[in-house]
Amino acid sequence: MPDEKYVIGVDYGTDSVRSIIVNAENGQDISSSVFEYPRWKAGKYCDAAKNQFRQHPLDYMEGLETTIRTALKNAPSGTAEKIVGISIDTTGSTPVAVNREGLPLSLTKEFADNPNAMFVLWKDHTAVKEAAEINNLARSWGGIDFTQYEGGVYSSEWFWAKILHVLRVDERVSRAAFSWVEHCDWIPALLTGLSDPLTLKRSRCAAGHKAMWHEAFNGLPSEEFLTKLDPVLAGLRNRLFSVTFTSDVPFGKLSSEWAQKLGLSENVVVGVGAFDAHMGAVGGEIKPFYLSKVIGTSTCDMLTAPMDEYGNKLVKGICGQVDGSIIPGMLGMEAGQSAFGDIYAWFKNVLMWPIENMLQKSNLLDAATRTKLVQEFEAKMIPELSAAAAQIPVNESGILALDWMNGRRTPDANQLLKGAITGLNLGSDAAKIFRALVEATAFGARMIVDRFIREGVRIDGVIALGGVAKKSPFVMQVLADVLNKKILVARSEQACALGAAIFAATAAGLYPSVNDAQAAMGNGFETEYIPDKVKAAAYEKIYKKYQKLGHFIENEMTE
Repeated sequence: MPDEKYVIGVDYGTDSVRSIIVNAENGQDISSSVFEYPRWKAGKYCDAAKNQFRQHPLDYMEGLETTIRTALKNAPSGTAEKIVGISIDTTGSTPVAVNREGLPLSLTKEFADNPNAMFVLWKDHTAVKEAAEINNLARSWGGIDFTQYEGGVYSSEWFWAKILHVLRVDERVSRAAFSWVEHCDWIPALLTGLSDPLTLKRSRCAAGHKAMWHEAFNGLPSEEFLTKLDPVLAGLRNRLFSVTFTSDVPFGKLSSEWAQKLGLSENVVVGVGAFDAHMGAVGGEIKPFYLSKVIGTSTCDMLTAPMDEYGNKLVKGICGQVDGSIIPGMLGMEAGQSAFGDIYAWFKNVLMWPIENMLQKSNLLDAATRTKLVQEFEAKMIPELSAAAAQIPVNESGILALDWMNGRRTPDANQLLKGAITGLNLGSDAAKIFRALVEATAFGARMIVDRFIREGVRIDGVIALGGVAKKSPFVMQVLADVLNKKILVARSEQACALGAAIFAATAAGLYPSVNDAQAAMGNGFETEYIPDKVKAAAYEKIYKKYQKLGHFIENEMTE
């Protein structure tokens, strides 16, 4: 059709960025492209032993240009002329120190190789001490508890804790940083050229969930609170923001520089950004009181409810509640697990150690064969473990695990916590341990559901999206059994990018609301998992043991 209009959704994940071109009329995926961050893949600027995970803005910039240009190249002729909007989602909280012009310090010669001048990735836990100080002060200083809309517990994964940590440990960055910008705000600023830190449009999603922003506070936490926390924060509040925007709002239009780089028109509208899980929930067709679980390396759990019923209700122990952070006009609530698929990857890596470190030294095979065998084992490890674990009856092994390998995000964030495996004996094999790890991640998900319900927020259903939801029937069936709820799996292979495209279509004025765009562009559901009532009853008993183990580990670690 000559009047067809297309939009681009850009999804920045932990390891890569994906851009998709979508028909704005029906949500059909026209073309897509993925770019793996080369510096991140090489392990640069990270130190897992210290929980330090940083990403260079050049990875983001190169990925943005490459994926959009490649997607356009692979699309039908004339597609570029039909693009009317672009929206971006990113991981978060992933802030970066910027200079007065809004340029990340790591893009300047002086700080080019300084990890503290780069984006502090969501999974960076170097600020555990700072998060604890924020929580202690919020409860004791005698003024407003600025964590009250963040579930009452501030996390080391979030904005202020990360900023405070970097400012404390790096005096040069502290002196040079004029302001700080979230990844989801910086990419729209980059595309439009509207990068002035004092005027760029800040995401309501990012600010409300991670930076303690709320209209009741007239914006961010007060200067008095921040300077009492640490004088190094003095004056920073005035160099940040007080107003935020939902993602149906245009950020601006493509600058001439980026229009030329991408081969697009300067009339293309760029929407206000948001976090991946929030836009992913929209791409996965979230509706009120349906828990949308983005299941990948970690999980982000989204829930929406009417503002007039739940806007003034404080939900303890979650990752924030924000007016319009998911669907404009609705209360958006976030929870999640700090590790999910990452736990399976950890176990795979443990089992791969002899293969990678001993097989590679074997003289019985040539180098090419050794390499192929390592690749084969790595590709088949999780599928084979899943197949074997699926044959083990519930509770046969007696093994119980705790899913806090990367700390606990929800309920009641505590990144100091560690995982555990108990009940091992000489008959415990890899498949039984793997099953226990899968059950642990499902029990962690159950804790989140129970917390919402305990706080008076009902859950009518569950929607799943993300890599684990699409690729692991065994994990999803265990999850359905443990939750004792039917789980719908979104059809879209790229729900987060599709959600960004839905917001792009709304920001570009093609639809009057996100709900209208979602109804037209949603891809529906492809699979549903029905709980097995017998297994669900058995898991109720094991879940109670999981809770007892969790209490024991938490008490032991906090003494």
